Amino acid sequence: MAAAGPASLRRSHVTHTMAERLLQASRQRRGKAMTAAAGLAGRAAVPLLLCALLVPGGAYVLDDSDGLGREFDGIGAVSGGGATSRLLVNYPEPYRSQILDYLFKPNFGASLHILKVEIGGDGQTTDGTEPSHMHYALDENYFRGYEWWLMKEAKKRNPNITLMGLPWSFPGWLGKHFNWPYVNLQLTAYYVMTWIVGAKHYHDLDIDYIGIWNERSFDINYIKVLRRMLNYQGLDRVKIIASDNLWEPISASMLLDSELMAVIDVIGAHYPGTHTVKDAKLTNKKLWSSEDFSTLNSDVGAGCLGRILNQNYINGYMTATIAWNLVASYYEQLPYGRCGLMTAQEPWSGHYVVESPIWVSAHTTQFTQPGWYYLKTVGHLEKGGSYVALTDGLGNLTIIVETMSHKYSTCIRPFLPYYNVSHQFATFVLKGSFSEIPELHVWYTRLGKPSTRFLFKQLDSLWLLDSRGTFTLELREDELFTLTTLTTGGKGSYPLPPKSQPFPRIYKDDFDVDYPFFSEAPNFADQTGVFEYFTNIEDPGEHRFTLRQVLNQRPITWAADASNTISIIGDYKWSNLTVTCDVYIETPEKGGVFIAGRVNKGGILIRSARGVFFWIFANGTYRVTGDLAGWIIYALGHVDVTAKKWYTLTLIIKGRLSSGMLNGSYVWTNIPVSFPKNGWAAIGTRSFEFAQFDNFRVEATS
Repeated sequence: MAAAGPASLRRSHVTHTMAERLLQASRQRRGKAMTAAAGLAGRAAVPLLLCALLVPGGAYVLDDSDGLGREFDGIGAVSGGGATSRLLVNYPEPYRSQILDYLFKPNFGASLHILKVEIGGDGQTTDGTEPSHMHYALDENYFRGYEWWLMKEAKKRNPNITLMGLPWSFPGWLGKHFNWPYVNLQLTAYYVMTWIVGAKHYHDLDIDYIGIWNERSFDINYIKVLRRMLNYQGLDRVKIIASDNLWEPISASMLLDSELMAVIDVIGAHYPGTHTVKDAKLTNKKLWSSEDFSTLNSDVGAGCLGRILNQNYINGYMTATIAWNLVASYYEQLPYGRCGLMTAQEPWSGHYVVESPIWVSAHTTQFTQPGWYYLKTVGHLEKGGSYVALTDGLGNLTIIVETMSHKYSTCIRPFLPYYNVSHQFATFVLKGSFSEIPELHVWYTRLGKPSTRFLFKQLDSLWLLDSRGTFTLELREDELFTLTTLTTGGKGSYPLPPKSQPFPRIYKDDFDVDYPFFSEAPNFADQTGVFEYFTNIEDPGEHRFTLRQVLNQRPITWAADASNTISIIGDYKWSNLTVTCDVYIETPEKGGVFIAGRVNKGGILIRSARGVFFWIFANGTYRVTGDLAGWIIYALGHVDVTAKKWYTLTLIIKGRLSSGMLNGSYVWTNIPVSFPKNGWAAIGTRSFEFAQFDNFRVEATS
């Protein structure tokens, strides 16, 4: 005991000296704040942070004395639903890695906790198709598409990231000629199970959650079969989320069926508007907003995200929110253009934009982790806005306050009832285990006018030693505050990427890639069907390496896939252009292929796409149409064409006239085309059939 005395005294002296320094610093900061409050005229957007300064306004107690609220499961985003990361994979380095850092790197940007990906099913699922790992029953390939790569890149940056998979469409063979995935429950469960096993076997990826069928019907027996199939394969740890649609009828079904209740781990709802339903709460299951946001990534979109990240829990007890979509990396004129956390739609230039939703996400993601707990004492502010607080149970505390106005935080769905936010002072009182916290680090965002706009700015810390755990914030509209004991946050940055450039006016691809890293050719965006690199083993000539449309059956659709397959490419603004491509029809008699220009629609609108389409068919005919469906016929006739031979097609569109060539000779000339005025180039097939394309070239003059 005697030996401990001097050391104990030394520790006491050090603690006393440190406390004196902290108190002195706190008084200085408090003095500055009071001075600012008393007389700072013409204050710009820098907020006032007042420790223990008596001001009118609401008082909000943050206390863990009566226990904690629900466990926090994280903030995430969706890649897929569909093909939303299509252009990202083509970005040159270092820009591709920089984009990935802004999305996934801890304490850098969005720092996401959850990555949800589409289990590609060969069908159109909003902005394009994503390939299945099993186009056919005896076909397995775990290197198609880019979701495997994306999950690995996310894991590289955050080894603890939660991975989720969800089907939108399914390959046609599962339906046995019906457009329905529940014809054979065992077969569909097997298909999903192989995707999970393949993720582990080929990519060392552990899938944490698996879904049923995005925003479509669920089958109670299928969910049970899937659970048994996973358990049989030793995948007990993989949790099931359902139904990725509405709260009902899944919640009521669970309350009525104890087996169903046991096999579902999370109830996931889409676009819940921050609210849940009684049945969902009665299940006592985790409640997630498993798809949300879907809003243009302007400051209004950022305001939408800032509001729902808080209020999904306050109003609806949702412990995870997953934004659609991860990164707007698809042609902007497709449906829901730029509805990603950031924008990366120019791999040809390397240009990308770190949009404000990245920094709004950081207010939560950088200062919490799955496994933290919400406090019970969370809620709405007296004059509009909300606050949440979370703790790791080890003494750390993070508080997030938002005052998003109605006008500047409206999400794309659902309807947002009117409310008002006004200037206010909010006093927070830390109690329980938080009452002795000496310091809170402060991060601040204000959306809106460029002159007063701040994105994720670190302010001076709040010192609470002489304020009895009390502090006051001055709050205005469209602000976000994070106050935290954590010191690890950071606003990551890289040198500005290259300037935006339009798609090259002269573009060509011979598809001569022996061992492609990705299955799809750069910049082609499949809208119906799947176009993959292909090797003709028997062809030693110039067509050994091609791009092949590989589906010969219609998938179990999620959206309205066209009856023809089509892949678009280029600049939507193109008007005058020449498209040339070598084509190879594989299906005798009934087969057909096309090249096209001025294609004006894609995604879920692909069936109604207009443009100029030049078709040739294996029966020796050609056709020129003004639409993909083939209803508007400009010209038709006979040509010397058959299956199993290569031909070169050329389409020339200039002003109001178009012409077409076969093997360098004109087939038709100067056909008037008044609509549309502009659009993408494209290739495709008459139906779901095998066909090949090579030596694609486009030259646009305007």
